[in-house]
Amino acid sequence: MSAVAATAPRARGSLTLWLGLLLVGLHIAVALLTLVWLPYDPAALTGGRLTPPSWEHWAGTDRLGRDFFTQIMIGSRIALIVGISAVAIGGLIGVTLGVLAAFATRLLDDALAATLDILIAFPTLLIAMLVVAASDTASLGTAVLALGIALSAIVARLTRILAKRVLLMDYITAARTSGTSWLGIVFQHVLPNIWPTLSVNFALQFGLAVIAEASLSYLGLGAPPPNASWGRLLQEAQGTVYTAPIGAIAPGIALVSLVIGVNLLADGLRDIGDPTRRGSR
Repeated sequence: MSAVAATAPRARGSLTLWLGLLLVGLHIAVALLTLVWLPYDPAALTGGRLTPPSWEHWAGTDRLGRDFFTQIMIGSRIALIVGISAVAIGGLIGVTLGVLAAFATRLLDDALAATLDILIAFPTLLIAMLVVAASDTASLGTAVLALGIALSAIVARLTRILAKRVLLMDYITAARTSGTSWLGIVFQHVLPNIWPTLSVNFALQFGLAVIAEASLSYLGLGAPPPNASWGRLLQEAQGTVYTAPIGAIAPGIALVSLVIGVNLLADGLRDIGDPTRRGSR
């Protein structure tokens, strides 16, 4: 392979990574900014109903007269909180179950694998809806917990497959022969070797969690008002999409840009962690 041919895929991988970092970094910056500054009080009626964008209200106002740009900014914070928290919960549960399955006996491993396959067969949103419906009231915490539980099956299955591959390596046999405990093998050999692949999967699960939370909020099962979730903003805008289209366009663009950014970031990380894939693109 020529130097030019080898450089082109590497450049595309770098571009993908940097574009993903730019989009995700923008949302992170906006979310952090909301902690110290907002254009208006989120609950304040600062203008007329459904006014168009202006210098006073960059994205206009909603049907109650609240600044819509302020609502979009708060939506970034909620999306990041939900995505990070859901991935953390799903990762903790999933990695634990996956590692246990990899070390379990044949019968128990088969039982766990079959259970995970059944759970994965159900859509993530459906599982999250069932968990939220089982609780007394819909809240942001309930939505995060529901999404974390729903995502854990996917993480557990991937962890099980990766861990079982690592356990077949010669250095694992040498570690067992030298007297290394099972816990030592997990933290010294298994987790460090499967982490690069898991981190990419976590990035993809983040995007899935953000979309699922927006869907829950759209259906009225997510964060209740005054939390300005993008899904709830889309639900509120469906009745005024022709008279005030910015109400549907703005949160839609925000949601898509974050998910695309995370997917580009995951793709860039995959290119870095897999030289074979990077060279073949």
